[in-house]
Amino acid sequence: MTKLTIQWPDADAERVEAAKGRLDVARRRLVARSREGILAVLGSVFDQWRQPESKWRRRFMDEFPERSGFSAEVARAGIELALESWTGEALAQAVEGELRPAPGATPHALSPFSMTSVILGGAIPMPNLLGSVLPLCAQSPVLIKPASRDPVTPALLAEAIAEADPELGRCIEVVRFPSSDGESLGRFLAAECVVATGSNETIRQIRARVRTSQRFVAYGHKLSVAVINAEGWKRRDPRPVVEALALDIALWDQLGCLSPLALYLVGPEAARETPAFAGALAEALEALQQSLPRGETPLEAASAIRHERDEARIRAAAGGGVSLFESPGTEWTVVGESNAEWRPSPLHRFVRVHPVPRIDELGEALRPIVRNLSSVALAGFAPGAGAGAQEEVGRVLARLGATRLCEAGRMQAPALDWHHDGQPILLPLVRFTGMEIASD
Repeated sequence: MTKLTIQWPDADAERVEAAKGRLDVARRRLVARSREGILAVLGSVFDQWRQPESKWRRRFMDEFPERSGFSAEVARAGIELALESWTGEALAQAVEGELRPAPGATPHALSPFSMTSVILGGAIPMPNLLGSVLPLCAQSPVLIKPASRDPVTPALLAEAIAEADPELGRCIEVVRFPSSDGESLGRFLAAECVVATGSNETIRQIRARVRTSQRFVAYGHKLSVAVINAEGWKRRDPRPVVEALALDIALWDQLGCLSPLALYLVGPEAARETPAFAGALAEALEALQQSLPRGETPLEAASAIRHERDEARIRAAAGGGVSLFESPGTEWTVVGESNAEWRPSPLHRFVRVHPVPRIDELGEALRPIVRNLSSVALAGFAPGAGAGAQEEVGRVLARLGATRLCEAGRMQAPALDWHHDGQPILLPLVRFTGMEIASD
């Protein structure tokens, strides 16, 4: 007699399929709603999150630090800064600014995707917050796989939307399953539109599983830097410049794509100023370690920090013009380099300062990372201390493909409508039908 073997279904895959089924039902009401009404609900949720004493902010602070590994102080300061301009009105303006036809343009109608699957990556809550709501702004129900280091933000957001508007709350589902679970991932990726954030390797793997008939929107590995005027950074009081840059480094422990991994002193005095600037930055990082203590650091990261410190120490001892400033533990590290050669950073508040004698050499210095360049902070270029140089630096960085230039101290607070990776935030998530027909 043949033995009967029962194959039990994969529980996670079944949960993904069930979530998709619920979204398919909810979609029918979602597409009948006005975009203005949807934005009003989502805007009210954003405005609630902006209030430090709101239920959602309190729950975020209760849950996020422990689950993410960041200190409570860093989480509080990071989200407070980032949400300053993320109002409900800003969300509505960003969406309408992209979707409303320009005067005189061919009229169009929006055709929402029947479902959008979003794979979130990284530990920073802000992109996870925005990435979760954008499909809803385009009237597409959204299925979310949260990042392993931030399972809190999308789940809380879904709760907040459901409380504000139960019908809209049924249009967002959060599902969890291991990335190695091919069956669950395959069902998750079957949506008409797929959005993914992650390493370049993760993006390649997902792209290989998405059909050409689907819309695939990818956000791969990015990194950021800062450019400082070597003559202007301490012309008056040097503290504002180094304190602002130290904040950019310390927030989110340098683990986001907007965290500067390297600082470039530009100008004829760059080589001479590098040790002094690196020392001043070290003092600022030490002060921030008291008010914004670094969070958990994996053993392999701590080991990498020690290795890079030892390597810098050897080069300094050999008379290579290298300076090293370090905390007693691995909490922060500043290496003043002797040239602009790109070197790896172990992250977790480890930064290098490079001299670049001439602005026209900046492009060559950034060439190894230009394909991954995101934001660049500019500092020390105040009027009377290099305003013309700032314009020249800005032109160089724009030609290199930097997607955002900002002031030091604001790297972790992009505008809500910032063109992430150089592309609009909502247009990739929608389909348009051009209406080239005469109306009665």
